[in-house]
Amino acid sequence: MTAASPLSAGTAKGRDHRWLALAVIGLAQLMVVLDATIVNIALPSAQTDLGFGDDLRQWVVTAYSLAFGSLLLLGGRLSDLFGRRRTFVIGLIGFALASALGGIAANFELLIAARALQGAFGALLAPAALSLLTTTFTDPKERARAFGVFGALSGSGGAIGLLLGGVLTEYTSWRWCLLVNVVIAAAAVIGAFVYIKPVAVTTKPRIDYAGVVTITLGLVAIVYGFSYAETNGWDAGLTYVFLAVGVLLVAAFVVIQSRVAHPLLPLRVVLDRNRGGALVAIGIVAIGMFGVFLFLTYYMQQTLGYSSLQSGFAFLPIPVSISLGAALVGARMLPRFGAKLQIFVGGLVAAAGMLLFQRLQLDSGYWGVVFPALVVFGFGMGLIFSAAMATATSNVERQDAGVASAAVNTFQQIGGSIGTALLSSLFASSVANSLAGQRPTPELVAQATLDGYHLAFLVSAIALVCVALAGGLIIRRKAGEVAPAADAESDVPTMVH
Repeated sequence: MTAASPLSAGTAKGRDHRWLALAVIGLAQLMVVLDATIVNIALPSAQTDLGFGDDLRQWVVTAYSLAFGSLLLLGGRLSDLFGRRRTFVIGLIGFALASALGGIAANFELLIAARALQGAFGALLAPAALSLLTTTFTDPKERARAFGVFGALSGSGGAIGLLLGGVLTEYTSWRWCLLVNVVIAAAAVIGAFVYIKPVAVTTKPRIDYAGVVTITLGLVAIVYGFSYAETNGWDAGLTYVFLAVGVLLVAAFVVIQSRVAHPLLPLRVVLDRNRGGALVAIGIVAIGMFGVFLFLTYYMQQTLGYSSLQSGFAFLPIPVSISLGAALVGARMLPRFGAKLQIFVGGLVAAAGMLLFQRLQLDSGYWGVVFPALVVFGFGMGLIFSAAMATATSNVERQDAGVASAAVNTFQQIGGSIGTALLSSLFASSVANSLAGQRPTPELVAQATLDGYHLAFLVSAIALVCVALAGGLIIRRKAGEVAPAADAESDVPTMVH
């Protein structure tokens, strides 16, 4: 397909509607991503209000990630089956209702149920959003710009969630960290009906029920296993039981996919060298993201004494620098140099930013130490996200667009869950080893905690170097070869005038 596709050669008005559709899709994606972090800052207030213990508070986060990560592939296939706009709208409405339920929750059990429902509808919404983007923008240059914007939102959503959570908790109530989704979803639903016209589903794939069961239970077991390790330690036997069961179920899923007529995740989607390399990069980069969001939040609040509001605002350089890296620099770099070079450079830049956090001390200033590290880190992440997401969803068959998009979100979610548990356990072990055999004075505890942060940031930097290697060694795409989705022009949603 050439650049002179029907859409790219359309009127200015058509162009405007296509970019307005991007705004609607991006708004929905932002809501899903920020909800993974927006409740973090609100947790202490919610805990006091509902009266649950420290041993239960992790489930406010884990219930969302468990449902979201384990159901994404099914959500992607359902979007291929029932139509992307329809699935997109159903996901938005369900997410809004689940958020409202959590916002009015009178007890811990109802809050956890609402968070799990948010994750389930998010798993329906996220792949539909990304597949709509994939089939809407078919011109390579416009597609690079669109994915630059989308990558910026996906990469900065976590930081925006921390900021928004701090503002809402400080000035309203922790409940608005959930209720705000009702407003966002309502705007996105209206935008979807106005700017995205549904396309008739001509081919309805069958549901691979054996694949659904094995991958859902397998991912649940893996995510739960790492969450269990974070709480109970790596010496707990059940940690390895959950992980082993999860790995076996995922292996069974791969075998099933290679043999059934209508696989949930066609192996051709992930075995393509370029897409596979991009998916690996997306999975590993989530470790670095969670390393910053988790431990830098602890450092600023516990070591520097920042309030939740101050901590939220302190993360502002991340969405700004990610946007610069993805939407401005990355969107121009991708068509010219290709994803291979861009992910390689982005990984090294982000790793350099992470290494700057090694300069943190017990009395470090924000502007001299934290700010420059966030800027460098965020810029590198922007380069990675825009290139990796575009590559991971390019050249897929039309009927696989939804499930390919789901694979992107699955790798990101599972990578983040694994990274959180891994870094948390390494941090705890570092602190324990630093204090072993010594009287835990406040000064020693503070220094041991700082050493734990340094270790977590170092491991995150190593992970980001691995992202650079995944881009440089696996991906083969060269300059000018960022192609649109196969057969996209026959499935491009037209915009309502």
